Amino acid sequence: MLAKTIKKNGKDWHDQLPYALWAYRTSEKITTGATPYSLMYGDEAIIPLEVEILSLRIALKHVIKESQQWEVRLCQLEELDERRINALEHLKTYQQRIKRAYGKKMVPKKFEFEDMVL
Repeated sequence: MLAKTIKKNGKDWHDQLPYALWAYRTSEKITTGATPYSLMYGDEAIIPLEVEILSLRIALKHVIKESQQWEVRLCQLEELDERRINALEHLKTYQQRIKRAYGKKMVPKKFEFEDMVL
């Protein structure tokens, strides 16, 4: 599933859009410290190669019985809440860091009545 390059005329960009969206959704973001996919679904995305060549994660899903699957899913949902809380905390600290960096560069200016400003 390799993405092809966009032709020089740029008229086939819509064919490459799913690849770009997949890359965006499965890449960890600096602001949250997690991937958008994992925050939405509670687990990392399974790439097609993991299905063809069984990874440990896929193999374990086939071994687990149906009754255990419900318990595993409930645990995943609890972990999802924790991930979202962690992402929110990560986002807040990131915003504070950006605010401090911006505050260092900002020079306050005072204006008096009838000053000419552009």
